[in-house]
Amino acid sequence: MSRYKILIVNGPNLGHLGERQPEIYGSETMADIPALLETLLGEHVGEVELDYFHANGEGRIIDRLEAARAEGVQGVVLNAGAYTHTSLAIADCLAWIGIPTVEVHLSNVWARPEAIRHQSFMAAQAVGVIAGFGLMSYALAVQALWARLRAA
Repeated sequence: MSRYKILIVNGPNLGHLGERQPEIYGSETMADIPALLETLLGEHVGEVELDYFHANGEGRIIDRLEAARAEGVQGVVLNAGAYTHTSLAIADCLAWIGIPTVEVHLSNVWARPEAIRHQSFMAAQAVGVIAGFGLMSYALAVQALWARLRAA
């Protein structure tokens, strides 16, 4: 049985889910993600090693992504928060580290009224984008990466 390493990275303001604008982001918190993913993986939970990281700062996110490359991480689930729409630096990091990445968003960013949220610097470096399903966006991303890794 192979063991796949997937890193889940959360950017600015995501540490306050559940209390921050629940009408947009829902009432669940980041602490709810591990149980959700364990349920999703079921009997295969031992095949996937999940590591969680949160930072409000762009540089810390880049440092963690670079470290993931050195650690042999095989997949990244990235919710860069507002950096999705502004950070060429994180997008450049994704381009050179070469780890398959799924960009995730809790809300459907294309349905949001702010035009800036309709652009993503990350998407061109990602193998896919999942948005609008709340915390289930993370579960769908892990499932997609896990299937991709098993098929390789």
